[in-house]
Amino acid sequence: MARLDSDGDVLLAGPAVRAAAHAGEVVLLCGHAGAQAAGLLPGVSRVVRWDCPWITSPAPEVRATDVEALVALIEGVRADVALILTSFHQSPLPLALVLRLAGVPRIVARSTDYPGSLLDVRLREDPDVPESERALEVARAAGFELPPGDDGRLAVEPPPEPAEVGPYVVVHPGASVPARAWSPDRCAQAVTALAGAGHRVLVTGGPGETALTAHVAGAHGVDLGGRTTFAELAGLLARADAAVVGNTGPAHLAAAVGTPVVSLFAPVVPAARWAPHGPHVLLGDQDAPCKGSRARNCPVPGHPCLDQVTPDRVVAAVAELVGVRT
Repeated sequence: MARLDSDGDVLLAGPAVRAAAHAGEVVLLCGHAGAQAAGLLPGVSRVVRWDCPWITSPAPEVRATDVEALVALIEGVRADVALILTSFHQSPLPLALVLRLAGVPRIVARSTDYPGSLLDVRLREDPDVPESERALEVARAAGFELPPGDDGRLAVEPPPEPAEVGPYVVVHPGASVPARAWSPDRCAQAVTALAGAGHRVLVTGGPGETALTAHVAGAHGVDLGGRTTFAELAGLLARADAAVVGNTGPAHLAAAVGTPVVSLFAPVVPAARWAPHGPHVLLGDQDAPCKGSRARNCPVPGHPCLDQVTPDRVVAAVAELVGVRT
C-alpha cells in the first residue's frame, strides 16, 4: 500500500490499511513526512520510506539510481497486490509504473487518466466524500473489507499517557502549508480568550515552530513547542477537551484519538474531503476567493478566510465541543 505525502494524509489512509490488514500483511510505502503517522496505524506490519519526486514538496530530484533502488526494494517485498492511495489532484500512474517494473502482479488505484496496462483495477469516479472514505473505496475495489465491528473511523495504536494532567484545551497554531494556518497574532488572542474563559491551554508545535508556539502561548498558555514526538502529541490530544487547529496533520490525529476539533479551515482545498473525520466545528469562510485554489501561500491580502474568525468564536466553538467524544 502506498500513501506518499504527509502525516495527516497517512492517518486518513488508516481505515483502508485496516481493511487490507484483515486479509494479510500490510507494507506501507510513505514519504519521510508521513512516517511518524505510519508508525501509529493499526495493521501496518512494515513501513518503507521514500520521498516521491512528484508528490513531496519541495520536490527532490528525479534520479535514475533512486528509482532503480525503489524498484529493487519493492521486488524484495514480494507484494501480491498494491493499493495506491492519492488525493484528487495527484496521479497514481508514475508510481504504478514503478510498481509494474518491480513485478507487482496486481495494482489498484483511482485514476481519471487512461492507465493502459499500469492498473489492473481502476476507479474512475472521484466522489466528493471524506478522504478516508475515498481511500477505503480503493481497498474495497481490491476486494478488502473492514473486519467485523470496525466502524471505519480514524484510529491509531494506543498513545503514551501524557505528563500533563487535565482538563485542558490544545491549540496547535502551525500548519505544513502556510495558507492553511491562522495568523500567529489571532492564535495568541485565542489563547488569551480561552484562558479568560477558564480553560488551561497547551500550545503545541514541532521542533521548527518553537518561536511560533512561544509567541502564541504568551503569558496565558503552556508552551510545549518542540517538546513532543508525534506519538506523544497523540497522547496529549487524547486527554484534551478539544483541539484548536488548522487543516493539518494534528487535526486528523485528534480525530483519530476521539478528540473533538475546532477546525480553522481555509477553503484552498474542499472541507467535504479534508475536514476532521469526527466531531468538529468548522470555522473560516468556505466561499472566500481562495476557494479551491490549492494555494500554499494565501493569494488574498489579509488572509480573510481565516483572520475574520474572532477569538470569541473559537471560545464558543470549544464550549460546543467539550464533552463530545467518539
